[in-house]
Amino acid sequence: MTHLTAKDFQPEVLQLFDRYVHGDISRRGFLDRAATLAGSAAAAAGLLAALNPQFAQAQQVAPSDARLQTRYQVFDAPQGNGAVRGYLAKPAGVNGKLPAVLVIHENRGLNPHIEDITRRLALDGFMAFAPDALYSLGGYPGDEDKARELFSKLDAGRMLNDFIAAARALLTFPESTGKVGAVGFCYGGGVVNILATQISELAAGVAFYGEQPPLQGVPNIKAPLLIHYAGVDDRINAGWPKFELALKAAGSRYEAFVYAGVQHGFNNDTTPRFDEAAAKLAWLRTTSFLKRNLA
Repeated sequence: MTHLTAKDFQPEVLQLFDRYVHGDISRRGFLDRAATLAGSAAAAAGLLAALNPQFAQAQQVAPSDARLQTRYQVFDAPQGNGAVRGYLAKPAGVNGKLPAVLVIHENRGLNPHIEDITRRLALDGFMAFAPDALYSLGGYPGDEDKARELFSKLDAGRMLNDFIAAARALLTFPESTGKVGAVGFCYGGGVVNILATQISELAAGVAFYGEQPPLQGVPNIKAPLLIHYAGVDDRINAGWPKFELALKAAGSRYEAFVYAGVQHGFNNDTTPRFDEAAAKLAWLRTTSFLKRNLA
């Protein structure tokens, strides 16, 4: 696991990296502006390398862990890109049905970190399924920059319909109890919020620092929501007050937590934006919430 933390970087560098990760500026744009802050092009390149994910060091559950059964699964997605493929993990030796959790990635597709998250959920007793939005373009390419570039080429409506199709497939999947929750991170957190407005059968939704859904859909939300926000995340947090008012007006069940002093992406233990204390607490809240609502 990386030894660097957000405190090792200038706030301006972290803000630049957030803009780069979310496509607001290019790689070259990040490097040029970071060079001004860091003093040289070489230093800027070093900053980018330090901030990029280190998947192997952060892995918590090995793909070969004997406690799990894992495989890749394909579901039809006729309103999306035709089909959606993803990573499925569940506890080994369980013959009966299990509650299902849809795991929705950030804006880079199904990378090793999200597969690791999926295995962690399986160890907590769920059948977890993580679709890859990049499947129609050949799947996650093994490189975060290439993944972001591919992600920008996807049709947003079709991509959302892929996730809707995956959630609906889990409702009737033979290995599922029919109780389905969703957990998403960043882009995926926003998708969880939208799914809650569109799938009345959703039993629970957990959104990590995700954009808020169109407010006109909030009265449709039936699932209880658990919402995690980073304290240092103005871009996402700006939409929370209106979302909360809409949730209250609709009588929706929700819990929301703001983790003071941490960055967007604080749960992602592959980068220095990871905050161990906040991530541990948020994950405990998440698994407890899912067990309570998917039982």
